[in-house]
Amino acid sequence: MRSAVWLSEGARAAVHALKYGGLPRIADDMAAAMGGLSDRTIGSSALVPIPLAPKRLRQRGYNQSDALARALGRQWKVPVLPHLLARTRETPTQTALTPETRLANVAGAFAVAHKPRPPWPVLVLVDDVFTTGATLAEAARALEQAGATGVMGITFARAAIPDFT
Repeated sequence: MRSAVWLSEGARAAVHALKYGGLPRIADDMAAAMGGLSDRTIGSSALVPIPLAPKRLRQRGYNQSDALARALGRQWKVPVLPHLLARTRETPTQTALTPETRLANVAGAFAVAHKPRPPWPVLVLVDDVFTTGATLAEAARALEQAGATGVMGITFARAAIPDFT
């Protein structure tokens, strides 16, 4: 799991603009910051955006993780598999949840919609923010249960885990 930046004020503003500000084009700038996350495995991989719940997709009009994945795909010249993973159910937003409840919130929330053709040696999950890793871990579990042999995750930002005690 790799992230390009810490979730500082500037990064938080970029994520907010992407998710809630109706600015999917900012994904190109965020992907530019993520360019250094590439390594030699990326060339033989495919990018898999974390799917957005249908209700949120209707509200936003786009999936922020898909916008990031497509921008990275153009930059790294690798394919994006936007429909490989699907949400199996709506989940409440994770922003105010504790680490423990985040895990329970996304348990069983993803499934592989179809087997990727060709089978890629590495599938790279793409999301905007890594907080506890619950979302990426659950998505990776779904891919691995469907037979994926190499799964890694990348995000634009990494949040410091809040102290809920």
